[in-house]
Amino acid sequence: MRILVTLLALAVVGVGVWQLLPSQGDKNKTIKVGTTDAITSLDPAGAYDAGSWALFNNVFQTLMTFRPGGVSPVPDAAKSCGFPGGDLRTYRCVLRDDISFPSGRKMTAADVKYSFDRMKKINSSVGPSSLFTTLSRVSADNDTTVVFHLSSPDAIFPLKIATGAGAIVDRDKYPADKLRTGNDVDGTGPYTLTSYAKGKQAVLTPYGRYNGYGSESPRPVELHYFADSQKLDSAWRARQVDVATRTLPPGVLSELNPSDPKLRVTETESAQARNLYLNTRAGAPLHDPRVRRALAWLVNRDQLAAKVYQGTVDPLYSLIPAGITGHTTSFFDAYPTQNVSKARELLTQAGVSLPVRFTLGYGRGRGASAEESAELKRQLEAGGLFKVDVKAYEWTAFQKLWAAGKMDAWGVTWLADYPDPDTFGAQLVGTGSTMSTGYSNKVVDSLIQDSQRYDDRSRAERDFGTIQADVATDVPLIPLWQGKEYVVSTRDISGGQYLADGTGVFRLWRLGWI
Repeated sequence: MRILVTLLALAVVGVGVWQLLPSQGDKNKTIKVGTTDAITSLDPAGAYDAGSWALFNNVFQTLMTFRPGGVSPVPDAAKSCGFPGGDLRTYRCVLRDDISFPSGRKMTAADVKYSFDRMKKINSSVGPSSLFTTLSRVSADNDTTVVFHLSSPDAIFPLKIATGAGAIVDRDKYPADKLRTGNDVDGTGPYTLTSYAKGKQAVLTPYGRYNGYGSESPRPVELHYFADSQKLDSAWRARQVDVATRTLPPGVLSELNPSDPKLRVTETESAQARNLYLNTRAGAPLHDPRVRRALAWLVNRDQLAAKVYQGTVDPLYSLIPAGITGHTTSFFDAYPTQNVSKARELLTQAGVSLPVRFTLGYGRGRGASAEESAELKRQLEAGGLFKVDVKAYEWTAFQKLWAAGKMDAWGVTWLADYPDPDTFGAQLVGTGSTMSTGYSNKVVDSLIQDSQRYDDRSRAERDFGTIQADVATDVPLIPLWQGKEYVVSTRDISGGQYLADGTGVFRLWRLGWI
């Protein structure tokens, strides 16, 4: 499921081996990482996006986490976790007894319970509470034992609590019924957040009291946030950052030379899926499934991948990306080639006036979203069937608009929360999904729930195959492409291959100086 390809060029001419070893000063030198990610909130209860979770991975702890390239979670803040019975409805964790918050107070099971209770109670429209639909209640049996009581069998629950949604907060610092404001963060991760300027920079220093899975001695890190890929590229070329990731422009990625002696380049196969989400609600211009199927007949993924992304992504023809259990090609089977005639026929059956007008939104500065939206507009307006109004939005405003059901269509890249097909189920096409398309299909909901009862995930393949076929018929979304994780660094940086590898964990603590 995870293929790591690390292309490394290191040239050493006329220097002694001792000169390759870092001095103590170099060890403590700050590593500067550049990204176009955006932070929605510093409070784990108020953010469900890759940029926010990338920070949470480093300043908070979760009960479980993932090894680089791993598919099964391992203990982090917990000593051990497991289902004590055979019904997958009770999940028990025993905490480590050596974890302390910055205040000096020891973490207990009450903090874990509090973290999940407040997240569910706050139920932020852009938060992660929708990830825990099977969680009925949490109990703290004693200072070190926490028990999760589930409404139905959920073999995926251990993976869910290993994500940014499972971040454990200090119950003395975070309000029980509202998001914490300001720039302070009180977690127990490998780093503390010592300074933060929204949209500009996050300064991280190693947390001296950290005890968990990541036992390495981390280097100080600065995360630099850029408004768009071109600005990130400019900073990278000027060596204002030591590491560049998520996301350099497609033209830059396509020209990366692994034999360049000045660079380290990591290209990782990823369960990163770009979809065009469609508002299915009554009254929306795309409410009729025949209209949505007509759109599906007009999308040319090959042109999109070649023209906009210059071959750095692969066309995607289903809900679940290639390399993940249960992947099919349901959209290729249903809509194999761009066909204006079939699209027109469907619109005639629907009895709608032509052209069908709708708005296509995207997040400003999110990779090549502007170029992608322009190309989609060109494709979808073929034959005069649709009239597309393209609009760009600031990232946080963009999230809130789609969550409120106030957009017609929007393009978003979904990075897998965890390495399992379930992350593409309820969160994308289940009733009340995170992507808030308004789509509801009782058969799909039933299949999603049924798939969660299999501890052997291969047994869920049939359920996911049926789900993908139904999605291709109902078209609440249109898959566009599957991406890769690219990390580029200067030659004196190590650990880039562990930074982002498709497990959903962003490991800044693995970066170091050579």
